[in-house]
Formats: sequence, structure tokens, C-alpha cells
Amino acid sequence: MDFIPRKPAEGINVSKEHPLVEASTLIIALSLIFAVISVALIFAVEIALYFVPEEKEADLFEDWLPEDIVTVAPDDARLAKLETLLWRLSRHYPESPYDFRIEIDDSENMNAMALPGGLIVVTAGLLDEIETENELAFILGHEMGHFRNRDHMRALGRGVVISLVFVAMSGSGAASDLGASIADVALRGFSRRQESLADEFGLQIVQQEYGHVADSWRFFERMDEIDGEYLELLTYLSTHPSPDDRVEDLIEQAGQNGWSISGEIIAIEW
Repeated sequence: MDFIPRKPAEGINVSKEHPLVEASTLIIALSLIFAVISVALIFAVEIALYFVPEEKEADLFEDWLPEDIVTVAPDDARLAKLETLLWRLSRHYPESPYDFRIEIDDSENMNAMALPGGLIVVTAGLLDEIETENELAFILGHEMGHFRNRDHMRALGRGVVISLVFVAMSGSGAASDLGASIADVALRGFSRRQESLADEFGLQIVQQEYGHVADSWRFFERMDEIDGEYLELLTYLSTHPSPDDRVEDLIEQAGQNGWSISGEIIAIEW
């Protein structure tokens, strides 16, 4: 019996699926793989940086300042007041390895940030809304709480990975800028749990400095009274728990510890 070869059927190497369906499936699969790898990298880097000794971190970031922060003039009167208050508060955190620094970001946004190396940044917009030293002391104490819990190092790991991923995707200037922006957001944003623990430490610092916690949360009460649409525009509130929940938690903490919620209120003028 002779073998008679046959030509393969037309279209044998062409998928029966529509090209758009195949493309969508491929994109989804690659996206999932990309997401899993990114999450794993973020977790690994966060853990690695968390175990960097505090002293080493303080040395590495001793003079570091993010490029997107435009600081006020060194002779700004507000800066001197902030430095003095921060020094007073830091005495109640004697085990800290940091020589805390503070800078004012000349921005209308309302925000406060704990950044590697012991750097605390507050915005001019936030300072415009502060009415008492007691309020300001709590905010600074809260940021010190992030250093105590090393939240900023976990966030740094998240930011580094996100930035590298976006740079690796295209390597273009635009992508690099986008990656840096996302990394910046990741660096400055903490979870609700991290914020709550920082609040607890901040309130403790205020109690130790003044002997009471009166007016510590008055800033958040005022923020809660502002129109809801405006609140959505506030950077500070976008990365922190809602003012109402925050006040309730702080009052509860004061009650549990027997801390007085009345006492001398020190006005502050810029």
C-alpha cells in the first residue's frame, strides 16, 4: 500500500478563538503574574528594610530630603518653634536612635510625614490650621510614633519596589517620574493599624510633656466639622483615619489610662 502524503488543512496553526479574546487572556495572565511578583517583592523588601538597624538607617539618611519637597527659608520663625517643640517632645523618647529633624514643606496641602533618618515634614497648609501647641505636640508625637514602630521603613520598601517596577516597564523619563510619584505615595501612606498605634504613642508623649492630654484632638474635631466635599481634597486626611473615629479612639485611650482631658491650653501664633 503506497503512502500518499496529504497537505495539512488550511488554518491548522490558526486559533479558533477571536484574536481579541486571546489578547485579553494573555494580558490578564501577564497582569496576574506581574501582580504576584510585585507583591512578593514588596513584602520581601519591606521585611528586609525593617530589619536594617535603626542606627544604620539614621546614618544612611542623615541629610536626606525628598526632591519634591520645597522647604521654607531657614530663618522662618515657624521652623524655630517646631524645632524647639520637637526637641522637648523627643526627651520623652530617650531610647530613640534618631537625631530628629523637622522641615516645613511650603505647600497648601495639609500633611505631616515621617521619613527615613528621623526627618519629620509638616506642610505650611497644616500649620495654618493649627491653633494650639497642644494640637501640634500631638501631631509631632504621632509622627514620632511611626519611627518607634518603624512604619516608615516598611513604607520605604513598598515605595522602592513600586518605583523600580515602573522604571523597568519602560525606562522612559515619563515612566520613571510616574514610578517615583507612586513610590512617594507609598512611602507616605500607612495602614489604619499603623496610624492607630502612632496615635497611641503620640498621645502618651503629650501626656508626659504636659501632664494632661487636653486639646490634643481638637484639630481633628475641627476637620470633622468641615464640609465633606472639602475633606476629600485634604491630603492629610486621605492617608489617615477619619477624624471622628480618631477622636473617639483618643478619648477612649485617655480614659483607659486615667489621663486628664483638661489642663492648660497653649495658644500658638505663626
